[in-house]
Amino acid sequence: MKILAVDTALGACSAALLEDDHVLAGRYQPMERGHAEALAPMVQAVMNEAGETFSGLDRLAVTVGPGTFTGQRVGLAFMRGLRLALGTPLSGITSLAAMAEQARIESGVSTAAAIHDARRSEVYLEIVGERVSLSACLETFDVAQSVLGGIDAKMVLAGTAAARMAEALQTSGGTVQLSGIVAPNAIWVARLAARLPPTGSVPRPLYLRVPDAKLPAARS
Repeated sequence: MKILAVDTALGACSAALLEDDHVLAGRYQPMERGHAEALAPMVQAVMNEAGETFSGLDRLAVTVGPGTFTGQRVGLAFMRGLRLALGTPLSGITSLAAMAEQARIESGVSTAAAIHDARRSEVYLEIVGERVSLSACLETFDVAQSVLGGIDAKMVLAGTAAARMAEALQTSGGTVQLSGIVAPNAIWVARLAARLPPTGSVPRPLYLRVPDAKLPAARS
């Protein structure tokens, strides 16, 4: 099965083409902005390097968030367009799950947490493990520390708030390892998507925080 995956949700832009877990081609570029301009050429470069055509794809995958408002929508819009043009199933993966799974497999530690700075003293948190897991959520740093500190297992951390959390947990006696991963890589988006059954539904953006802007109230 050939899977094309992309990520633009956080501080990088990446694209990868995998066949049965084998990476045929991949690109990863750290960037805070400019995802919309970078994505299409990056995807085309990946397809060219692999010597594959879009018509030969069996599955598409994309990160749905959490992430920046613009960033996560860039990847979703692009892959939704490909899904419509190719008639190929599209799977959505959280940005945190992709980071946590990469950290878990590359470190050999069975439990991984992706903890990403969401500003306002809050973090995005997701835990992946054989014995414990937690779906993507938005918490204060202190609550996240309490949750992670209550896990009786060695953990590896990923995300932009991982270093701060590792320091806090080690101070309180926890056993943690720092991965250095701060943004999703499309290779791991593809690997997670490969485990999911194909679906005809369209992934939607994952927003864990209520938008600041509100529509004006209707006049009576």
